[in-house]
Amino acid sequence: MDQPTSRSSRELTESRFTSPASALTQPSTTPIILSMSEKPLQPSSDSDIERTDKEEAGAEDEGSTAAEQEEAEEEYIEGLKLMLVLAALTLTVFLMMLDMSIITTAVPEITTAFNSLSDVGWYGAAYSLCGAALQPLAGKLYTHRHSKEIFLAFLFVFEAGSLICALSNSSTLFIIGRAVSGMGSGGLFNGALTIIGATVPLEKRPLIIGIMIGISNIGIVAGPLVGGALTQYTTWRWYTGFYINLPIGALTAAMLFLIHIPSKITKPVSFLQIPRYLDLPGFTLFAPAAIMFLLALQFGGNDYSWDSSVVIGLFVGAAVTAGLFIYWEHREGDEKAMIPLGLFKNRIVLTSSLVGALNMSITQVSSYYIPMYFQSVKGETPFRGGVHFLPTIIAQLVFAVASGALVGRLGYYLPWAVLGSVLSAIGNGLISTWDPSTDSAKWIGYQVLLGAGRGACMQMHIIAVQANIPPATLSVSMAMLVFMQTFGGAVFLTAGEVIFSEGLGKNLAKYAPAVNVKTVLAAGGTGFRTVVPEGDLPGVLVAYSKSIGEVFYLMVGIGGLAFILSWGMGLVDIRKKKGGKKGDV
Repeated sequence: MDQPTSRSSRELTESRFTSPASALTQPSTTPIILSMSEKPLQPSSDSDIERTDKEEAGAEDEGSTAAEQEEAEEEYIEGLKLMLVLAALTLTVFLMMLDMSIITTAVPEITTAFNSLSDVGWYGAAYSLCGAALQPLAGKLYTHRHSKEIFLAFLFVFEAGSLICALSNSSTLFIIGRAVSGMGSGGLFNGALTIIGATVPLEKRPLIIGIMIGISNIGIVAGPLVGGALTQYTTWRWYTGFYINLPIGALTAAMLFLIHIPSKITKPVSFLQIPRYLDLPGFTLFAPAAIMFLLALQFGGNDYSWDSSVVIGLFVGAAVTAGLFIYWEHREGDEKAMIPLGLFKNRIVLTSSLVGALNMSITQVSSYYIPMYFQSVKGETPFRGGVHFLPTIIAQLVFAVASGALVGRLGYYLPWAVLGSVLSAIGNGLISTWDPSTDSAKWIGYQVLLGAGRGACMQMHIIAVQANIPPATLSVSMAMLVFMQTFGGAVFLTAGEVIFSEGLGKNLAKYAPAVNVKTVLAAGGTGFRTVVPEGDLPGVLVAYSKSIGEVFYLMVGIGGLAFILSWGMGLVDIRKKKGGKKGDV
């Protein structure tokens, strides 16, 4: 397809269409890094390679006196304190999701206020690029300092970015605010899981993590609901949504500040000494590699054609810099490297990272194109489109909590990872059949099936890594897992956009041959109704629904691949056995 068509499609999917989960604004991917707070299934003195060999051989974990004594001496919180900590962490992650989704509703007003339609892509990209680049570095910080103080520092940066956005009087300043918020987000979700790791025993974490992730994901749909309500039913302006973050952030900070959070770091590194432990040379290679790759995905087919010198140059630059980064990490060795290469020899870490990336891709892509169906094909407002997306979110919440509770009781996470992948694949396949005449029973039922799949496996890759990694490598293992989620989400969101763009041009020519394709694309995902003759509108709606369905074919394939890879996550009983051990089957 020629360049103007590609650009028009980008305007369709970013500037004209508002969805609960914008394409590149969801580093959904948000970082998930845990500190040295987990108890391994084997002595912490075992090396990664020794651990991997035992896993591959199916050997049982015999434990050790030292490990059992360490577990017996663990300090956990419970009761009201635990409830308050969980509430604070859930609110924080909810704010991240709300911040990422509310901007999609605010984009039309922002571009009008700043006359900045050409900057739309950067409103999401600035956030995601900064968040992705800081993920491994945040993991190192949580390894060497108390988790609460690092978490509060990242929360302060995140809130500062929201304040800058709210006070912005230009598009440039708004983009700076989004970048600052992205930097803050780079250490929040991982920090939340770090704190959970320090306050909750392993066998209870699936339920706690399921509650936190399930409830916080309501922010995906709450953004359009809140944004739509503010713009449609009040006189408040677009920046009000960013002010909402501030008092809630202050409340969560106060709750955490007043509660003692156990720490597994017996001797924190002083702030002046931290740079010596962060592998800053590795970071200066990793960050530009990640940014160049994500920029290439951002520009490709939109601002520039895929075969342009800019896009090719970014991909080449990312590959070269990544090669230098890998060489440097190998030279530093696993003890000093920001991302120890030895992690890739651990089957469970590797497969869990891949499964997490695939599941996050399903979550992000479906959260973008389901609301698009309701707004473009069904003609709903962003507010009502968000309401119609609730079946997915509610089913996801229910199954995330239920699966977490059952993993804690029954002990095994693998069945839920497999089941979730199967349900996701089936749900995506059924959603691909939607057309303009699909009734509410089908679009509700199919969403429930997809949401159940998303929820059932949502936290299982996290639990798999926690249950099988010695404390010394846990934090960086989770950093790699989270970057894989960001990477996978960016790749498949771009793939989905290419499939939709190409499919829409083809389907318009097939089902509405009388209309001008470029005119329809330029009008956007809802504006096309004003430029298409009434007699041609049914064909255009069919073309839109068919093109969206083709994106969900991709999601079916991703679900199938996640199903296959899930079997490599290990069949491990995380329950605490008599004598203080956990069983490995």
